[in-house]
Amino acid sequence: MTSRFSPIKFFNLSSKSTISMQMMWVGLTITVLLILIAILSPFLENLRLLQTPTEFLSNPIHQSPSFEHWFGTNRQGYDVFSRTLFGVQVALKVVILATALSLILGVPLGMISGYLGGRIDKILIFFMDTVYTLPGLLLSITLAFVVGRGILNAAIALSIAYIPQYYRVVRNHTVSVKTELFIEAARAMGANTWTVLTRYLFLNVIQSVPVLLALNAADAVLVLGGLGFLGLGLPPETAEWGNDLRLALDALPTGIWWTAFFPGCALTLMVVGLSLLGEGLNEFVNPKLRNQK
Repeated sequence: MTSRFSPIKFFNLSSKSTISMQMMWVGLTITVLLILIAILSPFLENLRLLQTPTEFLSNPIHQSPSFEHWFGTNRQGYDVFSRTLFGVQVALKVVILATALSLILGVPLGMISGYLGGRIDKILIFFMDTVYTLPGLLLSITLAFVVGRGILNAAIALSIAYIPQYYRVVRNHTVSVKTELFIEAARAMGANTWTVLTRYLFLNVIQSVPVLLALNAADAVLVLGGLGFLGLGLPPETAEWGNDLRLALDALPTGIWWTAFFPGCALTLMVVGLSLLGEGLNEFVNPKLRNQK
């Protein structure tokens, strides 16, 4: 006797799943808002960020928040509001590049390793497990010393730490899916390895990738901020939240709180938004996880 499809059972609309949906929508709202800010930031500000400190010599540095400077100014005379807005744009550029690079490399390697098996699988498992055991921040710091500063270099340093995560998830799914009857049928009909990987396996092994993408993006924001705080991420003059927090460190003991408060809030908001989006997606696409809670 066949069972009818039930939307209620499919979405498992319990109170717990409702909370998961709320988390996902809150995270999505925050993320979309930050993306809009990144797109519109050049039009929202008059590019005071690009002015040199010498243009502020007529005004005292470390001006407190006011109508003229909503978030105040830092010790270099830069407008904190401008730097905070442009920091959204810089963070998203680095995060998008880092996650895209890790996705482009991790997913194909995981599929090839899981499908072919044998010596290739063993070599890739050994290499990926070795990288995976290293702390992400420590690995990114080491790579930042090697590749140097810059948006692309920071993205490369971050992406290498995330490639093993995509590899492990996709490989495990590939190993379980490649024994399914539709894969065997495709092989029996003469489908080559490339066809099986791209047409039959790909869409069946990437269900968890969007979840991993959101969670890695949140982690990348934190790691990028950590690199900037240590002076290893982007050039010091770049409007990046980690750079601003490092520059504000000396001013905090003197009561100048705004130079660290607003960049710190922006960084926290982006991490919270992406984390909520990832956790909500995780519980939404993984019914087993929902049922265990």
